[in-house]
Amino acid sequence: MPDVPDEFDPFDQVSKADQKIEVYIDTRSYNKEMTIVEGFDENVDLDDLSSKLKTKVAAGGTVKDGHIELQGNHLHRIEDILAEEGFDNVEVQR
Repeated sequence: MPDVPDEFDPFDQVSKADQKIEVYIDTRSYNKEMTIVEGFDENVDLDDLSSKLKTKVAAGGTVKDGHIELQGNHLHRIEDILAEEGFDNVEVQR
């Protein structure tokens, strides 16, 4: 049997697919829009995922209280990006 890297966990992809991720827009001061991505379980590295999302949508953002906040409205792209990362059950509130 070939050596499998320690960081490979086949159940990681299954758990990502089973999570129900919610994405919506929140309006902040001065009518600035923030895309909020929430519903992750504790096994997800939110800092790493946040970095990937910020890079792909070319926006700033942060991790706060167990969810990801991205500056601006990214509803049109976020579902596809999360699917690329293994999250299949994404509900986008438009």
